[in-house]
Amino acid sequence: MLKRISPILSPELLHLIAQMGHGDELVIADANFPAVTCAKRLVRADGHGVPVILEAILQLFPLDSFVEAPAAVMRRIDKPGDPAPIWAEYQRILDSAEGRHIAMEQVERFAFYDRAKTTFGVVATGEGALYGNIIIKKGIIPPS
Repeated sequence: MLKRISPILSPELLHLIAQMGHGDELVIADANFPAVTCAKRLVRADGHGVPVILEAILQLFPLDSFVEAPAAVMRRIDKPGDPAPIWAEYQRILDSAEGRHIAMEQVERFAFYDRAKTTFGVVATGEGALYGNIIIKKGIIPPS
């Protein structure tokens, strides 16, 4: 057991995010995402939703401040351009974690899958919300 680290972050997930460097990307995927197909490295978190995993990761994981949008979501097919209901929760979590507004880019479905295949890893969750996938880009911790 470790102090101040969320117990929902498994040892495998902690190891995955600790190995990542500046600019590496991580997919936090919903239950419908083809995680095994897309992942170079896969960590399962089936008993949890994306928001709780995202919030726990962002307690440890700096977002990239050198890019316009350090987060990306899968654009809706049914209503392109309209936000999925869960995205408001993601926005709140992202902004709260960084203490500033974080831009989220919308990526077309198949382009999202292609991008996911190039990411450092995928966290497969049990999230049931449609369009509940998010990609986050790791930043740096500046010298103190």
